[in-house]
Amino acid sequence: MREQTSVIVDRGRYRDAVTPWEEATWRDAALEWVDGRLAERGLRAAGELRVRLRPWSVLVRVPVEGRDAVWFKANPPDSAFEGPLTVALARWAPRYALEPLAVDPGRAWTLLPDGGELLRTALDDGRAGPRVWEDLLRRYAGLQHTLVPYAGRIELLGVPSARTRALPDLFDRVLAESSALRPDDRRRLDGLRPRLVAWCEELAAAGVPDSLDHADLHEGQLFQPEPGRFTFFDWGDAVVSHPFCSLLVPARSARDRHGPEVLPRLRDAYLEPWTGAGRSRAELTRAVTLAWRLAALARACSWGRVFPSVSGGGTPGGAESASWLLELFHEPPL
Repeated sequence: MREQTSVIVDRGRYRDAVTPWEEATWRDAALEWVDGRLAERGLRAAGELRVRLRPWSVLVRVPVEGRDAVWFKANPPDSAFEGPLTVALARWAPRYALEPLAVDPGRAWTLLPDGGELLRTALDDGRAGPRVWEDLLRRYAGLQHTLVPYAGRIELLGVPSARTRALPDLFDRVLAESSALRPDDRRRLDGLRPRLVAWCEELAAAGVPDSLDHADLHEGQLFQPEPGRFTFFDWGDAVVSHPFCSLLVPARSARDRHGPEVLPRLRDAYLEPWTGAGRSRAELTRAVTLAWRLAALARACSWGRVFPSVSGGGTPGGAESASWLLELFHEPPL
């Protein structure tokens, strides 16, 4: 397949980013691994490879004779947990996650089936509107609720811990490692720390236990295989943290598409599975507001999960990480 197959490479806006794909020995080994895993299932790759290269992943669409294409993904070391986590999610919550065809944890390689149509496609062509966000957030919150007992086991898979009470320590680390902040912004963030500690203490006191936070749940990270059903994927930014931190990214995506008036309905839909247990709606609403702001910490941290060859100063991610830290100053729109 290697000699005859054409390859189309998409680098997006990261034209100068270096990934393992540039190394012929790595590339050959990866594609041979894909061939071997397909052969074990009586399948054969055939057709043009479409390769998506980013500082944080190598993604290859591999056409397969007689069936849907499969997807090869390679993660950098700091998100090598994604394959094992996806395996675990397929076992713990099979309706909400793709079951990998194969995983090589040591090399951070995963082979996944096609998940169907992206939610983004249905939104772009008008077949889905604002209400679909309410449905998906209810279901995603239900998934997080299901995963609460597994939080410790998820951390053992290598998923970073960003527990609610430990977020000040994460703030200190990300701030110290940031080389893209201006001196005045660094001073402002230093001065914000006492307030951040108070926010974390208040959020923890609300009594909602930590769970899995996807941390980047936008419409391009969701399949909608059928009406009312969603499959969540691309867990490379995930952390174990306060579950409400997850609301930031999808709510902002929905706001950008449909306007700010959708936000209260999305918040209420997300909170439905968390009601009860002696928590009032006012307490939950306050917790969402706190978590919205604190979610910036996981986003700032995730920009450091790039391939080692691009992890030096001035590389992709530094400016984005600094920008997310500055989001801590913004009042949540809820």
